[in-house]
Amino acid sequence: MRTFGVEEELLIVDPDTGEPLPLADRLLAVMGRPQDVTREFKLEQIEVQTNPCVTHEELLGQIYHGRHALDRAARQLEARIAAMATSPLSSSTHLSQGDRFASMADEYRITAQEQLTCGLHVHVSVESQTEGVAVLDRIREWLPLLVALSANSPFWRGANTGYASFRTQAWNRWPTSGPQELIGSVEGYRRLVDSMVRTGAILDEGMVYFDARLSQRHPTVEVRAADVCLNAVDSALIAVLVRGLVETAAREAAEGRAPLGTPVAVLRLASWRASRSGLNDVLLHPLEGRPVPAADALGALLEHVGPALSDGGEFGAADKALWDLVDQGTGERRQRHVASGDGGLARVVHAAVEATQQRDGAWDAGA
Repeated sequence: MRTFGVEEELLIVDPDTGEPLPLADRLLAVMGRPQDVTREFKLEQIEVQTNPCVTHEELLGQIYHGRHALDRAARQLEARIAAMATSPLSSSTHLSQGDRFASMADEYRITAQEQLTCGLHVHVSVESQTEGVAVLDRIREWLPLLVALSANSPFWRGANTGYASFRTQAWNRWPTSGPQELIGSVEGYRRLVDSMVRTGAILDEGMVYFDARLSQRHPTVEVRAADVCLNAVDSALIAVLVRGLVETAAREAAEGRAPLGTPVAVLRLASWRASRSGLNDVLLHPLEGRPVPAADALGALLEHVGPALSDGGEFGAADKALWDLVDQGTGERRQRHVASGDGGLARVVHAAVEATQQRDGAWDAGA
């Protein structure tokens, strides 16, 4: 089985007011600057990474460990950690130190100024960059469904956005974000990236923010479309589905099956619909490009990755976990439920802090 791992971007928040706190550097110092925890663009967020894993249980255990370790350290600073893809509360943000971040802030102005979003990035191993490019060309149509399955950002700067994943909307203000065209070869990938950097509209290759890309540091495909999930079990489920997509795409390429080649314009519409609706309304069918009930689109996803998941002994458990998620709702639905009661948006953050640390959702590999 292919190894896989995740990077989770998390908010550092005040346990009383719910507002984001610029404590990333202090948090890293408290933790002794471990290799699996890094700062991000803003000091109000922190990223924790798993090691490469083989099994779902191993991955979920590492996600739990990372979240709990961060929260223990945050408590020493009278703060907490919240797995929310955007902050519900409006507050000023603070840039992390460094010439690169300063250049980004100067060039992109309000996009950089307002940028405080937290994503879930899934890495899946590939045998070569050639296989990686073949995978990128064959998973494009399925990535909007990950937006719907992870949706966890209905509030933005104190407002109810009407979107399930407003992080997707805010993130897409960066000039390279979103789906990419068919690439075809490693040489084509390099030409595309080099030509983008030569435009001067981005600073470097690190700003190639495609929904899925070749990792610069690891022999992996990095899928970046999802919100960070409120519950760790949902992050692990999405990682399993992404591994299934990568394995399925690699098999299709080895069999000589051509990618679907859906136009980027249609993929952007599919992503917008997933961002707007989450699991609460229609989604675009990945193979047909038409609106269907969310359950139909997700059923197509399970059918597509079914053989790969079955070969790894994961289909039954993944099938149950996905439909449990549909029934219970993503973090977006749970945030809205809390917001409808007393306590306002601060209470939403308080509830998210507790959910971030929960160990729930059994995974029975024999299901």
